[in-house]
Amino acid sequence: MTIQNTRTRNTILIVLFVGVLMGALDIAIVGPALPSIRKSFTVDERSMSWVFSIYVLLQLVSTPLMAKLSDMFGRRAVYVADVLLFAIGSVIVTISPFVGSFGVFLAGRAIQGFGAGGIFPVAGAVIGDTFPPEKRGSALGLIGAVFGMAFIIGPILGAILLRFGWQWLFLINLPIAIIVIIIALKYIPSVKAAVRPTPDWTGMITLGLALTSLAYAINQIDTAHLVNSITSMNMWPFIVISVISFIIFVRIERSHPEPVLRLSLFKSRQIVLSGVLTAGAGLGMAGLIFIPTLAVATLGLQGSSASFILMPIVLAMSFGSPTIGRLLNKLGSKVIVMSGMVLLAAGMAVLGLVAVNLAMFIFAGVLIGFGLSALLGAPLRYIMLNETPAEDRAAGQGLLSLSSMVGQLFCAVIVGAVADSQGGGILGFSAAFIVISGLAIVFFALTLGLKNRRQEIETAQHHEQAVATVTA
Repeated sequence: MTIQNTRTRNTILIVLFVGVLMGALDIAIVGPALPSIRKSFTVDERSMSWVFSIYVLLQLVSTPLMAKLSDMFGRRAVYVADVLLFAIGSVIVTISPFVGSFGVFLAGRAIQGFGAGGIFPVAGAVIGDTFPPEKRGSALGLIGAVFGMAFIIGPILGAILLRFGWQWLFLINLPIAIIVIIIALKYIPSVKAAVRPTPDWTGMITLGLALTSLAYAINQIDTAHLVNSITSMNMWPFIVISVISFIIFVRIERSHPEPVLRLSLFKSRQIVLSGVLTAGAGLGMAGLIFIPTLAVATLGLQGSSASFILMPIVLAMSFGSPTIGRLLNKLGSKVIVMSGMVLLAAGMAVLGLVAVNLAMFIFAGVLIGFGLSALLGAPLRYIMLNETPAEDRAAGQGLLSLSSMVGQLFCAVIVGAVADSQGGGILGFSAAFIVISGLAIVFFALTLGLKNRRQEIETAQHHEQAVATVTA
């Protein structure tokens, strides 16, 4: 039901924007608080990585599920439920120090992630339902820009709230969630799909089990005793569970009418490469979460001051993203993605090897910021749009979102495993950033398989001709 009243549409857009921003901030804002949270519960770096990982994991599982549920039960009901879940998770996280349980803290983060995972896709669906076609692009663009804004607002807001205690980073969600729920109940229409889809419950469960098992297994790696850790009962049984779950997942997806992943997309090498490289970009983005922790250990900063160590990255991304967009049509995606991986690898290497003073942190931040500008914005999504036929474009973009979250998930568990294996502190986190740099180099090698500009243009022309033939 398209809404013609501009004022009502703007109100809906604002409530969607605030809801998505709230969920995105709880990724960006948690990094500077990690040292304080660790001190509250006296846990090691390996355990601390789950503060971020469990949020992303539940978000990953929730995203396709909530999109389907909104078709079945209506956008308003599911959007309000997601925001309410996020608020409940925030309450549990806030009270966890009083019961002295890190497990309770992680349970709250899991509930937050599960709620946040539904906020973004449902917001996109609401825009598709209520905005006229000529207005949808700008509205979706504003919602999509939230994640970049979260990394701009996050360090500043974190620096302010951390002065009063890390619990305030989560407690501030409550009044915002209440306002969003009240306005959403009044203005968001309860639209349902004309034909109710059949959610791929078994696919979602097996995918979640596969990723959880693999993430736990990686988190158990001890780089100081690598062979023993890989062959231990703490690791290999979970790898077996993960492999079996992935095999079952693929079999389910081949026959389900509403699959979580459309496996036909993987027939294209370019689509596979863009998905893998997007996971690499997600890995780089998740690495930002741990930079304040390294700054606290290396520079002796307080948690609130360490938040500002991310500002060079934010400023570089703010300048780099629009510049990359203009260069894309001239240079093609391959050159830009290759450059992004090189810069990301260089920036992470500087953090791991020579970040001994503020100047080197700033230099590393600028390199990382420009690198992520080339990886998180238009180029990889351009490849996916260019390689998928019109009827598969939405599924292709969904694949990239999933790939990014997988990269974020595994970055966190890798950082936790490496940092803890090396004894934590400066040595541990420096080693973790060196590992991220090495992985970025591997991803750079994969970019060599991307199409050059001439081949991209030929592919785009081929799809345009196919569309024109079908239309005729």
